[in-house]
Amino acid sequence: MPRIARIKRIDAIYHIMSRSISELSLFKDKKDKDKYLYLMSKYKFIFQFKVYAYCLMTTHVHLEIDCCGADISKIMKSINQSYVAYYNKKYNRHGHLFQDRFNSKIVNSIDYLLTLSSYIHNNSRNINKYEKNIASYSYSSLGTYVGKQPNKYGIITTEYILSFFSKNNDRINSYFDFVNNHKASEKPSFEFVNQGSTSKNERQLIIRDCDSKTVIEFLSKYTDRPINIHAKFNHSNSEMRSIFVLIMRCLGNYSFKKICSIVGNITIPNLWRLSENGYKLITLNDTYKNVLEDFIKEHGNIQIA
Repeated sequence: MPRIARIKRIDAIYHIMSRSISELSLFKDKKDKDKYLYLMSKYKFIFQFKVYAYCLMTTHVHLEIDCCGADISKIMKSINQSYVAYYNKKYNRHGHLFQDRFNSKIVNSIDYLLTLSSYIHNNSRNINKYEKNIASYSYSSLGTYVGKQPNKYGIITTEYILSFFSKNNDRINSYFDFVNNHKASEKPSFEFVNQGSTSKNERQLIIRDCDSKTVIEFLSKYTDRPINIHAKFNHSNSEMRSIFVLIMRCLGNYSFKKICSIVGNITIPNLWRLSENGYKLITLNDTYKNVLEDFIKEHGNIQIA
């Protein structure tokens, strides 16, 4: 029986749930959970999306993701496939780890947006140790919202959710009260929500329509020298080729197969390695640390959701 096509929109916020197969432990220790959060952070940078809530449980993950114009399938495939590679190597296994493909639902109202955030943050009540102290669970983003946990790897964005709360001008406590008043399988009380807020509550979308010519011209100007990203020029442009691939993944509506045809004479695994190198260059090399931000400023098609 064929799969039902996933419903996607470039302006969507999603409820994402990924579950392990046969109740297998998705995370066997804290290092596994930290690895998953690191991968979320890594691909958050590459695809320029936002995370409004998360909770990692033993056998499953709940996420509230604003894709900001990116393809949610590319985002989750990158995170989950990278985690499977790490997990299988660490535990000397092979094969599938996640139960089928990830589940996704589009958030279609403010009520759903806030209810979902509360639902995700209440998941840790199912852990005995945290049943009465959910903000102390370090693998849920609730602790970041209320200032009890650091924002691990800079993953979470709290401003958008909190912008709907302003009871007594204390948004954090108002949001925490809202979450605590949400019981399992019940709709939370909205008495704490600022329904008459004058806040614009705006979200930005990046339209992923850059083309290879624009990226090459930008990188040539950025380095003040002509570049050629074709793979037959093996050494002289290797760094720019890596950054080119990363930008095309982030801001171009291109598959790896299409990027391979542009770079030429290269396999998809090698193109993946170029993308990984591009990420390292931008995040670890001061010379290129602003290149993605500068490209978005100069060529990014930004729209308000």
